[in-house]
Amino acid sequence: MRIGLIGSGNMAGALARGWGDPVLATDHGSGRARALVAEIGGEAVSNREATERAELLILGHKPAQLELVAAEIGEFARGIVVSIVAGASIAEVEDLYPHATVFRVLPNTPVALRKGVLLFAQTDEEGAEPVKALFARVGTVIELPEKLMRVGNSISGVGPAYWALLAEAWTDSAIRHGMPAPQAATLVRETMAGTAALLNDTDTLALRRGVTSPGGTTARGLNALEQGGVRAALANAMDAVVGA
Repeated sequence: MRIGLIGSGNMAGALARGWGDPVLATDHGSGRARALVAEIGGEAVSNREATERAELLILGHKPAQLELVAAEIGEFARGIVVSIVAGASIAEVEDLYPHATVFRVLPNTPVALRKGVLLFAQTDEEGAEPVKALFARVGTVIELPEKLMRVGNSISGVGPAYWALLAEAWTDSAIRHGMPAPQAATLVRETMAGTAALLNDTDTLALRRGVTSPGGTTARGLNALEQGGVRAALANAMDAVVGA
């Protein structure tokens, strides 16, 4: 399937790297499209050419450019259009691309390593399965009612930044107690990875209880996190993103 990228920014580029196939890529003069196709293959082309040549067109531009880009290419899109534009509903994109079959997907950046999470807005459109299969190549596809896409994206879309912040803070705390930075970073990173693997087979409560002895060091550390407001901070972050 020939893929066209309208915009070659971080997320579109991450998808293309995860697929590893040549693409038709565009940009607005940043040079990102040319750099991307030099890396994975394909061609840097105009928006109009990508639209006319691609079998599947990905809208990967900024949300504020939605109507501007559609005014340029909306009438020429006749195949599959997949919007990864945050905040743009399927109905909004369908209005702007009247001759296309529109799907909505919200990926996160680990798709570059084929470890992503991709939110797929539930739809009755025919032809959805091949599109899901394409995105399943770069991670786990989660189908959601469109009304929950913003909530889902407040977990998976922003999640890599949250985990990076937590890892950074945890690493810094170990450095403060005398551990060299490389060892601290490795300990944090591998502990996070191993815990994620465990959570595939158990729930959070069982995992915590399996690690926490009454009155032990883990119990004291968890209490410090609760007193520090870790739950409230995450809840506030969710509210801030969902309400944006």
